Amino acid sequence: MQAWVLLFAVLWYLPRVGSQRSSLLSKEGFIYGQQEYAVKIYVKIHQNSPFLFCMDFQRANKEIVDPTYLWIGPNEKTLTRSDRINITKTGKLMVKDFLEALSGLYTCTLSYKTVKAETQEETVVKKRYDFMIFAYREPDYTYQMAVRFTTKSCIGRYNDLLFRVLKNILDNLISDLSCHVIEPSYKCHFVKIPSDGLIPELFIAFQVNPFAPGWKSACTQSIDCEDITNHNILQARNRIEEFFRSQAYIFDHRLNKTLPAMHFVPHSFQVIRMDSCRPGFGKNEVVCNPGTFSPDVDVTCQTCISVRIYGAKSCQ
Repeated sequence: MQAWVLLFAVLWYLPRVGSQRSSLLSKEGFIYGQQEYAVKIYVKIHQNSPFLFCMDFQRANKEIVDPTYLWIGPNEKTLTRSDRINITKTGKLMVKDFLEALSGLYTCTLSYKTVKAETQEETVVKKRYDFMIFAYREPDYTYQMAVRFTTKSCIGRYNDLLFRVLKNILDNLISDLSCHVIEPSYKCHFVKIPSDGLIPELFIAFQVNPFAPGWKSACTQSIDCEDITNHNILQARNRIEEFFRSQAYIFDHRLNKTLPAMHFVPHSFQVIRMDSCRPGFGKNEVVCNPGTFSPDVDVTCQTCISVRIYGAKSCQ
């Protein structure tokens, strides 16, 4: 039985009582350096960085004699080719499977020669280019929702029964998505309806959360689950919106020309997306910088001067 039919049946059972972020990204897919400032790049966790070019755009369009490239990582050690570090012969750097701990300053020194043709005199020129790379995550999404139902009275067990039935229906509707309803609550208020006097209504609020028990089982083929959980919570939101649209349809078409006293109030459905960050990340600062940390799902990083790493989850 469809969920909207089930709820409508329950309502009739109840007493019926009236009514990569960078402006320097080239079309080739790599990022040029700048001598005036450090170029900022944001790399999604577990993704590869773009190629960072150890020269500026103007230099890249000129001939260069005997170029050499020296890359220094955030730990101030020379970078060499490895499973995680890809440095090409032309001085481009890519960091693979980027993690929060890899955030920081990447510096490249380009050395090349200028040669006077008539004397063969050589001069070595050095240029330094700085890149600040930060790991980031998509925030975890939850949805805060609110609806209203008319009722016979603000006193009585049927309000609790409707509340429990509605929560069970919504949980069943999204259970296959590893999502569930959390923090449900309701209050009864009297609403003045034009030309209809005071009507008691239940103001119901709840959150839809993508971390129901066993949610990690949906991530067996993903290193990082945020894309899957965010996709699932979006599907859950869509299903719940469709459910309440069906309730509005019942009201508008007035099946059997009448409605139970406890019914959905049309146009009362509201939804707001709420973002939260994984520990070690903030919404504004992306990965928490040295000197800050984030131990929970808050969207800001807290100050801790003893922290020396990126992505700290505690003040050490």
